[in-house]
Amino acid sequence: MKKTILIFTALIVFKINTPAQTVTDYDGNIYNTITIGTQIWTKENLKVTHYPDGILIPNITDSIQWKNLTTSAYCNYNNTDSFANIYGHLYNWYAVNYVKNVCPSGWHVPSDFEWVTLTTYLGGENVAGGKMKEAGTTHWSNPNTGATNSSGFTALPGGDRNNSGGFENIGKSCLFWSSIQFNDLNALYRYLNYYSTEAITVSSFKTYGFSVRCLKDTSSNVNIIDNSKYLNIYPTLATTQIYIDYKEIERLNLTIYNVVGKCMLQKELNNGSNKIDISFIPQGIYVIKVSSTNWTIQQKLIKE
Repeated sequence: MKKTILIFTALIVFKINTPAQTVTDYDGNIYNTITIGTQIWTKENLKVTHYPDGILIPNITDSIQWKNLTTSAYCNYNNTDSFANIYGHLYNWYAVNYVKNVCPSGWHVPSDFEWVTLTTYLGGENVAGGKMKEAGTTHWSNPNTGATNSSGFTALPGGDRNNSGGFENIGKSCLFWSSIQFNDLNALYRYLNYYSTEAITVSSFKTYGFSVRCLKDTSSNVNIIDNSKYLNIYPTLATTQIYIDYKEIERLNLTIYNVVGKCMLQKELNNGSNKIDISFIPQGIYVIKVSSTNWTIQQKLIKE
């Protein structure tokens, strides 16, 4: 009698987990990172207390001292350390703008143009907030409209410290500084809230305390410069025309595009005063980009 011998071969599958990429700040805080489009962002808000060279950032708890500052400072929401574990620290813009760079070496505070790159990749600023916010109501207030966190950015509502030194909006909004000054008193930031899917650009007093996210340096990072020092773009709320004045710098190019990245106008600028017709552009929110071969300046435009 023939015997049939059945041989069973076990297939063993080894799952190799690639460790998540991280970055460590001067204090030893470790941040997970996320790649979104061509950019690499930290997934958590910054909570460092030193610049990368070891210089201490002052922790200012007194409200009167805070509102009168014109130098770098940070605080915790309600001056309570436990909030920092979840939401990170709140920094005034002077800390963001300090020459030492508040982010870890090889990283930087994003310009508003770089925030626009992110929101454009996510479908435009009207919907990007929903894709950036942590889903659910563990940290966000109801209804946390449209929050899916499909981007992996995991924005948390850390609130802010206002220019009177008071704290507000925990659970309701997250406000991320950009590196761009709007004028002598104000700088640009990115705003997300619990009742919409927006992630919009707004300007605020530099004395406010907002959250910070860091963006990894790349060889393609655009060199962003301070618009108040090189040229003047006005008004930011317009119906038929805007003006762009500049003097004694190289030839510049103008592009105006909408929140989903569609180019609405492109032209070369002349040295001096330029009157730009925008009467044909529909009402809405746009980004004005002025660029040379070496740098780019961008500013928000509201067309009425």
